[in-house]
Amino acid sequence: MHEEKDHHCIGKDDLLAQTKINIAKFGLQVIVVNSSDYSPSFSYSIGLFDTYQQPEIICFGLPDTIAHEIINDVAALIKQGETIKTYSDYSGIFKDGRAIFLPVDERNIPDYLGAAINYYGETTFPAVQLIWTDRNNKFPWEEIFEEKFLHIQPLLDRNADFKFREPKNLGVFTTRQWLDLNQPILNVVHDKNGDWQFLTGDQLPDDIRLVALEQLVISDSSLNEAFDLNFGRSLDRAFIGDPWTESTMEDSEDDDDDIANNDEKEKN
Repeated sequence: MHEEKDHHCIGKDDLLAQTKINIAKFGLQVIVVNSSDYSPSFSYSIGLFDTYQQPEIICFGLPDTIAHEIINDVAALIKQGETIKTYSDYSGIFKDGRAIFLPVDERNIPDYLGAAINYYGETTFPAVQLIWTDRNNKFPWEEIFEEKFLHIQPLLDRNADFKFREPKNLGVFTTRQWLDLNQPILNVVHDKNGDWQFLTGDQLPDDIRLVALEQLVISDSSLNEAFDLNFGRSLDRAFIGDPWTESTMEDSEDDDDDIANNDEKEKN
């Protein structure tokens, strides 16, 4: 779902050609994906599985240069014969904190490792997520982990059935038509204030209802495809299963139904 903004936005074919050259020369390629107003930055490897039969590595929320260096440092250990161990604390990766590798649920791989999928083609490959600790040296699942860092380090070993980074009980806007009449959600809005709207397209202001985000996703798992929709953007479709079309909201409009038709593109 992410737009790859790596390597100065070079084309897909050029990136693949460059990746093959670097893997042949160095054993891996590191991809850097920039953050957006909503989604965190992340970096990942390509080639560790091909070259060393080790899983690819992905890491979120670190400055680009540091993430690139960390992945190369781990690759150097692999080249020396070390094997990545999941669920084991590592104290030597970061100077002032612990690290741990978690296996990435295969259902989450297509959302983040697009260039790796392009490289491997039909070959499936494993991936692990390198998790870092906060300033209290705590992991995201431990007590007193700093809440400010939760959003920028989503955990990919879980949440494949609920991909949104917000809490499952987050209140979001939907319509009476969906809640009472079982009409499908055809329009998703992530407004500039961060509020989510899941609309049937035929609603009036009096039809708007507030429900938990999880309630919508349980009812229609295809809504997970909107999980990384940026602020001020919307998605539209004609029916469930139809590809989403993404567009930008007009700056002057804030109402539920006022969705711009400009800057449309097919949602990958």
